[in-house]
Amino acid sequence: MNYKYRLALAAFVVTSLSACSGGAESRRQANQDFNYLDTQPLESWTLPTGAMPFSNANYAIPSKAFAGDVGASVDIRPPQQVLNLIPGMRSNVDQDGVTVQLPRTSDLTKLWQVTQNLISKNNIGIAKQSADRIDTDWVSWTNEDEDHEVGSRYSIEKSPATNSYRIILTDWREDGKTVPVTANNKRRYSILMTNLVMSKYDETIREQARLAAAEQLKNIPISMGMDRSGFPVLIARAPYSDMWERLPKALEKLGFTVEDRNRSQGLIDVKYREPNDEFWQKLGTKPMKLTDDTYRILVGDLGNRTSINITDNDGKPVTGEILESAAPAFAASFQK
Repeated sequence: MNYKYRLALAAFVVTSLSACSGGAESRRQANQDFNYLDTQPLESWTLPTGAMPFSNANYAIPSKAFAGDVGASVDIRPPQQVLNLIPGMRSNVDQDGVTVQLPRTSDLTKLWQVTQNLISKNNIGIAKQSADRIDTDWVSWTNEDEDHEVGSRYSIEKSPATNSYRIILTDWREDGKTVPVTANNKRRYSILMTNLVMSKYDETIREQARLAAAEQLKNIPISMGMDRSGFPVLIARAPYSDMWERLPKALEKLGFTVEDRNRSQGLIDVKYREPNDEFWQKLGTKPMKLTDDTYRILVGDLGNRTSINITDNDGKPVTGEILESAAPAFAASFQK
């Protein structure tokens, strides 16, 4: 099976290339002529009669032959770079593929799981598999930088003893025909496959962190406390940024209607309409001792905690008794 992944606007290809005009060839070649290829070979200098020979090694041109592409064969695309998205990881690119060194065994285990999930979810065929190695079937790439569809097969392996992970491009084809792979394509598409795995790993870790944070915010202890002036306030054991994002929804669940917000000043203007008895029974708390009216919620940043106070429409803080009745209701609303 083939995994088709369009790279024209993907993060792994420099986006400026996708905006270039012309065909795929113009994206790989310099926008100049190649007249230098017609340069005549160097000739030995013949001294005029009677001239004294002079030698200076500063401008000597080496006579050895240098291997490498020239002219239209030179690929001007910026080289792919491995995305080091795992804290503490080190990567090395050689002539065969990419090796990633990880700081912990747990990182290697997670990366291997991500690799297996990526292969499974995107229907990448598997030619051979063992506990520490996966040989993929053909992976097809549709890339605007190429003249035709290209495909590659990979050997992906992990070494638990050294916490290393390696991706090697083993086979290459163009337009469905298996052909020898150039050193440039082997490097580029080995790194590209590595970056797909790394990006999926980063996405997975971020999603796990988001879910963990959301779960933690479901249980926010809220208790009575005092502000710097000695007035009673509610104290929530959560950072200001988290509380500011979650508080409006929590307020709406309690019968408040949010009418205005000012994050820099920590102000939320609300209108309150007391819910019925059935609501409080489902919430599992007693009704708050607030009357139907307009109020202002004052939210304060206390570092890893957040203060919450309520003032009436005259700007006067509500009583401690009212705040004390609101504490369990606020806490319960975050769990819903």
